[in-house]
Amino acid sequence: MLDVLKRVFGMSEKKSGAVAKERLQVVLIHDRASISPEIMEKIKEEIISVLSKYMNINRTEMEIALENDSDSVALVANIPVNSMRHAR
Repeated sequence: MLDVLKRVFGMSEKKSGAVAKERLQVVLIHDRASISPEIMEKIKEEIISVLSKYMNINRTEMEIALENDSDSVALVANIPVNSMRHAR
């Protein structure tokens, strides 16, 4: 999934046709889930906010995306945890 995101955001050396196809796949997944990019960003920020209360996370290496699985859409998150926060 990281490869798809890298290619979608132009971080790959692929040909423009392949990049366009992958961008279309991401758009179709978002359309199927009826979630706009703005809402997806809000979801990501809220997940970060909640998790940050309990643990130190690596925001630069985290991945949160929607994946299409035949007849359903799943929110998939890979969030590296650096350490747990101590109880307050």
